Amino acid sequence: MAVTTTSGTKVWIGPVATNATDTSAEYAALTPYVLIGEVESYGDFGDSAADVTFTSVGDARVRHFKGARDAGTLSLTIGRDPADAGQIALKAAELTKFEYAIKIEAADAPDVNKTNTIYYFRGLVRTAKSSYGSNDQVVKIMAEIGINSPILEIPPATII
Repeated sequence: MAVTTTSGTKVWIGPVATNATDTSAEYAALTPYVLIGEVESYGDFGDSAADVTFTSVGDARVRHFKGARDAGTLSLTIGRDPADAGQIALKAAELTKFEYAIKIEAADAPDVNKTNTIYYFRGLVRTAKSSYGSNDQVVKIMAEIGINSPILEIPPATII
């Protein structure tokens, strides 16, 4: 597979998802997923381990261990469209305390006989702020989705 660009990547917000949702089949079976339109950028997302340290008095050496896993926050920059169903769903989710299923589809199929990579996870929509900026700027929504589950990555597969 070749390196590719972000162009064509899409994100959907799904329904409320419980901790029992943890396989790609379970995520795929959830409906509806609503496409969030006009996304400008996605930011970083993915697991990292907390740095747990221990300092031994005997050799005065700090040792590092892997601690709890954190999948981070998906930061979306979106061109504000008050009529976009996905943006409406995202804003509605921010008003709740529930976790929602999130689906991201990369535009990275290696050829016409393959699918794109799909990512699924559960997240809490923590912010969906309007950003008006100044003259000659597009009005945007700055959204943050705190990821509270492992991120499932489904690599490209052959289309049957």
